[in-house]
Amino acid sequence: MMPGVKDHTCIYFNMQVDEVEQLLDILNLRKSNLDMPWRAFLTKEMSEFLGVLAHAHRVRIVQELRNGEMDVNGLQGILEISHSRVSQHLSVLRAHRIVVERREGRHVFYRLVNIKLAQWLADGLDFLQTESTHQSEVKEALRKSRSLWSEPVPPQESMEKDKIKANGSDAPH
Repeated sequence: MMPGVKDHTCIYFNMQVDEVEQLLDILNLRKSNLDMPWRAFLTKEMSEFLGVLAHAHRVRIVQELRNGEMDVNGLQGILEISHSRVSQHLSVLRAHRIVVERREGRHVFYRLVNIKLAQWLADGLDFLQTESTHQSEVKEALRKSRSLWSEPVPPQESMEKDKIKANGSDAPH
């Protein structure tokens, strides 16, 4: 009911004011469902987000960062691509707020903004189980990925020590 209005009848529709308000609410809901600018906005945002993840190296970076921070050198060793390619992929992920960086002296460490993204991608492996000519290869790759991607997260302290040992120096990224 409208504030300050009590038990009045709308002369055009022979309805109580609260009934008119309910009707307007219904009409506004129906109109908003027809217009749906919010749906167009969200689907555009979602397609851009999925576009960012539509690269194999970026998916792997997300999966590697599921366990915590890593620097470019660590990711380079795992992905077996050039330092500059890793940096480019991290730049795209950072621009879309998927990863953030932390500086420690000349070292730059990257981590996921939302760790749930890695699990969401791992859950997406279920969609890869299709009937195909490569079914046995796909199943084996899925089994290995699920096993690797669901390993427990190691404590942060030991991870940082392992990264420094793996890199062999304190050189900047």
